Amino acid sequence: MNQLEELKRGVEEILPEDGLAQKLKLGRPLRVKAGFDPTAPDLHLGHTVLIQKLRQFQDLGHEVIFLIGDFTGLIGDPTGKNITRKPLTENEINVNAKTYTEQVFKILDPKLTRIEFNNSWMSKLSPHDFIKLTAKYTLARMIERDDFSKRMREEQSIHLHEILYPLVQGYGSVALSADVELGGTDQKFNLLVGRHLQQAYGQDPQIAMTLPLLEGLDGVNKMSKSLDNYIGIDEHPKDMFGKVMSISDELMWRYFELLSRKTINEINQLKAEVQNGKNPRDIKFELAKEIVTRFFDAGEAKLQHENFIKQFQKGIIPENLETYKIYVDEKNQLNLICFLIKHIGFSVGTSEGRRLISQGAVSVGGERVTDINLALDYPGEYIIKVGKKKICKVQLKKNQN
Repeated sequence: MNQLEELKRGVEEILPEDGLAQKLKLGRPLRVKAGFDPTAPDLHLGHTVLIQKLRQFQDLGHEVIFLIGDFTGLIGDPTGKNITRKPLTENEINVNAKTYTEQVFKILDPKLTRIEFNNSWMSKLSPHDFIKLTAKYTLARMIERDDFSKRMREEQSIHLHEILYPLVQGYGSVALSADVELGGTDQKFNLLVGRHLQQAYGQDPQIAMTLPLLEGLDGVNKMSKSLDNYIGIDEHPKDMFGKVMSISDELMWRYFELLSRKTINEINQLKAEVQNGKNPRDIKFELAKEIVTRFFDAGEAKLQHENFIKQFQKGIIPENLETYKIYVDEKNQLNLICFLIKHIGFSVGTSEGRRLISQGAVSVGGERVTDINLALDYPGEYIIKVGKKKICKVQLKKNQN
């Protein structure tokens, strides 16, 4: 696979379309920038979609700049917000930035990574320089941005400092003379402002590369700590392995594409194996082991694989689980999965049970339940798991009355 093809893998959009190919023809290492505002104390796998792409550039000999937005964090990124975002305090930013610099080297090579803080140049701009910066972009173009135009239509407030955010982010590309900037699809506007400002300051404009936003464990919303659908890169390996195994079979391929270091051909081979009858769970084991190995080591991944099988594989029952003895007859239908998880208190009703099943949150004997009308055989003994924390043993018996 050639360099361009590998770098384009998993990328949503490259602007301009042929720009990266032209930059690569310069015959020198490119300066590749990605910025992260330290809005939370930990990085999660959603962040690593960008960081993995940085590592690809790094492995191909390019200069990687991991930019921490200690200045932009004071403003608060308005992207995707329908209300003004609360800025962080300087102390919060400093604490979070410290953990970022510690955690990022689980992926990037510390010897080849350039860490920058945008406060280092923004704090040096005089009021005169800052006014000159604001003169490089028009208000009309700024309020065309989806976030702002939507808030104006809905008569929501837009504060002046929010309008400055894209300018400050874009100016970082000027300060660093970036050749390429990476961002999520929601950052497209900000990346293009960077191109515009570089042209305004007489620089060759950067290539903007947007990458998809990784869905969280629910398979619907963007991975986020606030939605509790995340996998943190500093989590215990047991939790990390278990969370990867909890994603749906369909979402697994998305994670392979955006997170795995396997080649496209290797992933296509895995898909072919599933089509030929291989259990998707066994393929998911490969993904979980790869991710745990990346953030810990191969020995830990092997241990968590073995422990997972011992705990959740059908027929092997964990010790010290709460056990429910349930008597079933045709009238009470407690062997139907939606009625069963309601009866043991794992859902408030059958409607919630159906929703949990559709989200892939229910498993029986380590196997994800996909049929909302699943009927369990009785008499029988089963391990029932709902979500990340609810797990019990159920003994179904035939009601003799």
